[in-house]
Amino acid sequence: MNIQKGKTEFLMGIDKVEQLQEWLNEYQFLNGIAFIGRSNVGKSSLINALFGKKTARVSNTPGRTRQVNIFKFTVEDRETKTTADYFLFDVPGYGFAEASKEMTQNWNTLMNCFFNLVSEKILLMCIQDARHPLQDADRVFQSYIKTFNLETLVLFNKMDKLKTQSERSRLQNLKPEIMKEFKWVKGIHYVSAEEGKGLPEVEQAMVTYLHREASRPLM
Repeated sequence: MNIQKGKTEFLMGIDKVEQLQEWLNEYQFLNGIAFIGRSNVGKSSLINALFGKKTARVSNTPGRTRQVNIFKFTVEDRETKTTADYFLFDVPGYGFAEASKEMTQNWNTLMNCFFNLVSEKILLMCIQDARHPLQDADRVFQSYIKTFNLETLVLFNKMDKLKTQSERSRLQNLKPEIMKEFKWVKGIHYVSAEEGKGLPEVEQAMVTYLHREASRPLM
């Protein structure tokens, strides 16, 4: 199974709590993927590398994504020649140091709505910068997300920026600590959106999850 690249369809961007609440209540049993991470970790570039160019808007300005962007994408099973559609959520980044109090409050309110109402069949992809793992903002977010029943994968992006073996080894050595401290994290991947390293494994982890959850009834 694989994601059909370049066929991901943008549905809407929501920055109002009432609108997000209404949409999630309508699609409460949805199955899909949500991407979130600290600002400027390359989240949009990673989404584009996995789902097709120009899926998410890439900006050089950290904290640009201020709404929940919702897409529809298709997974193809080449053996059975069947397809299935799922939802993709590009969620605003957290921990943007220059965010105003008003922006931070809006993020908190919007995210509380999103995580309280979104289906438990959503796989959460938490993106971190491989050069700066487990920042305070990452730990705060993990403490927040543990109260929700969402399976989570951690993706360390920008592995191409680690130039020495010692840098890569230090990051690899964090894996036992992360898995022990954050028990809701079910897997860790080391990737580069720019060079494509590690992305086939991430794609397979996503489609395997989607296929499994599509046939599992909600509790």
